[in-house]
Amino acid sequence: MTDSGESMPRPKSSGANPSDGSELRFSACGRAWRLRRADLEALWAAMSEDDPGWRQDERLPYWAELWPSSLALAAWLADRREDIRGRSCLDVGCGLGFTALVGQWLGGRVTGMDCDADALAYARVNAQLNAVPGVTWTLMDWRRPTLEEGSIQRAWAADIVYEKRFAAPVAAFLAHVLSPDGTAWIAEPGRTVFRSLLDEMPAHGLSGARVSFAPTWPLTAQTVPVPVSIWEIRRAEA
Repeated sequence: MTDSGESMPRPKSSGANPSDGSELRFSACGRAWRLRRADLEALWAAMSEDDPGWRQDERLPYWAELWPSSLALAAWLADRREDIRGRSCLDVGCGLGFTALVGQWLGGRVTGMDCDADALAYARVNAQLNAVPGVTWTLMDWRRPTLEEGSIQRAWAADIVYEKRFAAPVAAFLAHVLSPDGTAWIAEPGRTVFRSLLDEMPAHGLSGARVSFAPTWPLTAQTVPVPVSIWEIRRAEA
């Protein structure tokens, strides 16, 4: 188990169009990256609380930003290149596609899934910008998995449990997709609500433990790093 207090280096259709927005340029995992992203504030402003489905649909536009959890997760994946190479991998809630692209670049056979078609449109553009072909981009809701049961050897996600009601469907989804010897890694920035997922896992035959802690600098200007933990999830031993 790695538990270091050292900081890492800084590193529903909304109508979003990948030709619009801005572009992030940064270095991570030993190479340069370019990520096209939508204007998060504009997407948020376009959503109306008068629409009763906007929140129930869980399609808040968090995908339009690259969060510190994704940077920490990418570094974690890079340290496990040999474990990922050649295996069936899944990026759960891939957003702009960054960690899916990292996993594919490291040699995994990656599927990037998101429930928002706009996110996948940007992810496809980002695959081209970074010359990382081969990711299978899939529109999927974790409550209605379309992947074959037990088909994923390595899964990962960054910052996906930000409401308690997500815990049960996420746990059920991981239990469905992971192979008998599969492993999932979830990066999260110390939210207390993450405890709800840990509490839910035994009911789905899963167990989890924190395996890394890395204060991570976001790409935006900030005076302190974000405390990101990586949790490893496996099938519980009988």
